[in-house]
Amino acid sequence: MVKKKQLRLIAEMARKIRAYRELKSRPRESQKYALDYETLKRPHTGKMLPVLAWQDVRRETRLFSLLAGMRMFGVGRMFTRKSWLEEHPEPSYWQITKVKVDYTAENMDHGKAWGILSHKGKQESEAKEVDKAIYHDWRLIPKHMEQQFKEFEPLPEPPVRYVPYPPLLRAMMLAQFKKAHGSAATEEPALPSRRDVLLNKDYFREQEKAAQRKEGTPV
Repeated sequence: MVKKKQLRLIAEMARKIRAYRELKSRPRESQKYALDYETLKRPHTGKMLPVLAWQDVRRETRLFSLLAGMRMFGVGRMFTRKSWLEEHPEPSYWQITKVKVDYTAENMDHGKAWGILSHKGKQESEAKEVDKAIYHDWRLIPKHMEQQFKEFEPLPEPPVRYVPYPPLLRAMMLAQFKKAHGSAATEEPALPSRRDVLLNKDYFREQEKAAQRKEGTPV
């Protein structure tokens, strides 16, 4: 018979206490991501921000710095990012649906937010947690411009005309090209996804004639 494992109540209680103390001793997000704007260092880790981020830190705003000063913490409003505005002309934004504020933060400018993402004019169906909320490049979309962002219709994606070859066949083609020309191929071999060929009697006759010319007429 298999012995039943005895439950050690004291050891189990000690494990829960250790896990609770470890959880309580973890730094909160407001402590972890706090920033000294004079030295541009994080006091918790002592690390300095990357040089490329200095300009945005001085000029732009974090998401929760905007949410903290708004009614109902900005639920229902739309936010975009400076990097999105610079990278592509299609509108990309978050519509905030839920906010969980860290009330232990000094200015209540830390926490978590959820919303519906619209990226390059394509809106996702479900709400999810907003990522990169600590970045200093968030901007509030004014109410008179919200409808302009929502009414954008994305252009249809162009059809796929070429697809890559399978890896083994691609390697064989590149090796054959290098052997024939003495140098590596500059263009990636691609296979057309569609071939416009009219399969009638004339097509098959031409194929037969071409095969005969290549092989020769039997005697």
